[in-house]
Parts: sequence; structure tokens; C-alpha cells
Amino acid sequence: MARIKTINDFKKARDEKNPIAMITCYDFACARLIEESDIDVILVGDSVGMAFAGNSTTLPVTVEQMIYHATIVRRGAPETFIVVDLPFMSYHVSAEDTLRNCGRIMKETGANAVKLEGGRDFAHIVEVLTKASIPVMGHLGLTPQSVHKLGGYTVQGREEDKRRIMIEDAKILEDNGAFSIVLEMVPALLAGEITKSLSIPTIGIGAGNLCDGQVLVINDMLGFDERFNPKFLKKYTNLADTVRKALSDYSREVKAGTFPAAEHSFK
Repeated sequence: MARIKTINDFKKARDEKNPIAMITCYDFACARLIEESDIDVILVGDSVGMAFAGNSTTLPVTVEQMIYHATIVRRGAPETFIVVDLPFMSYHVSAEDTLRNCGRIMKETGANAVKLEGGRDFAHIVEVLTKASIPVMGHLGLTPQSVHKLGGYTVQGREEDKRRIMIEDAKILEDNGAFSIVLEMVPALLAGEITKSLSIPTIGIGAGNLCDGQVLVINDMLGFDERFNPKFLKKYTNLADTVRKALSDYSREVKAGTFPAAEHSFK
């Protein structure tokens, strides 16, 4: 499948049963490498507040910070489809505030779409943004901005009433214009049921292999944080060890006087 360029390509990927590979990224160096790969989509996530800035939740992240990181990522990946998270309280107060914030994000970053968390309570926001020609990706299941309401980072949708609500919410988001939906930390069979009930693609993270695509945070899948080991995460390498060794080697050579050598010096 050719790389995703527009929201229509999401639907095409689903219809043709081509899984969508999405990666969350916050910086120029990683974005440039992603652009050289066959990754389909970059998400500039509000998880930047945790994975990049070291906060315990995503709640402190601001619109300005999202714009800053999304602009950098766009600079590194000018040809990749980019989705930007709407941070906490940037779309909760009014439709007018939401349009203003999303307008800034789209105009100042060159992003292709935005993503927001929540179901039926935010369906009207999805509709307003879609009518304003701003594509919206939904997000159900574990919604990190609601961590205090949910009682922590736990699997969502195991109880029958919550399962039913999530299925209904997914359809409501689709009916109000969402072009795809992220399902986070949802039982695999429920994610499959939601996926089957929609005509737009689902992208899973901790939601099994029945979704239309998958997303991971680049910092996590590259193994930067050895303390972060959720069940859904596969670490494709361990850069923590690689970086630690490089720093140790550099320090040792500086202190031994072997760096810089002649080949690193100018005449």
C-alpha cells in the first residue's frame, strides 16, 4: 500500500485490509528517521508530557507545547501524515475555544488532523471540527486525560455496561465525522467487535490484533525507559543500554586523553 496521504487513505487501507502503522513522536531527529521508513502515520501525542517531559500524567501539556513539538516533527517529516493530540482542557470548555485551538494547530504546524479523547460527550465537538474542515481522530478506552476519573491506567470495557457504552460511543464518533478511532487498553475481543461495527479504521494500543492498525510511542518501543513495561508494549530494541555505553565510552576517552584524536582535530 502507498503511504497514507489523506483521510481517504485510512478508509482505503481498511477496505483493502492493509494494516496501518502509526508511531508517536515528538522531535525532529526521530521524525526524520520515520519519514525514511514505511510507517504510515505520525501521532504527535500529548504523551510528550510523560515520555519527553517526565510528568506523571498528560494533564500539564498545553496547546503551545503541542504546537511546538508538532512543528518540529513536521519539519523532520514533511511528507508524512501527522495527527496532533488536543491536550487537556483545549476542547472541553466551548466549541469556540476548540475551533480557535485547532485552527492554531492546523495553521501553525502543517498537521493533517487532530485527535481528541472521549465518546458521546464530545461528539458535538467532533461534528463542529469536521464541519470546519478539520479532520478528527477519536480515542476510546483508556483515555489518559481522564486518568483520575478512571482511577488509574487500567484496562477499560471489561464490565458489560462499559463494554456496551464503548461500542455505542465508537459508532457515535463515526456518525459525527471521525475518520478513525484509537482504542487503548481494551480487551482484544471488544476491540474486534468495535472494529467490525464501524466503516472507519480502528488503531489499537493494548487492544489486540483485530484492529485495523497499531500505534506505539517511539521512546517506548525503542527501549529508552527500562522502568516502563506495560503488557501491551513490545520493545524492538534497548537503546537505554546503547546510550549508556556510548556515554561511558565517551567519558572514559575524554578523561584518558584519547578523544579527540588526530582525525577529530583541525590543522
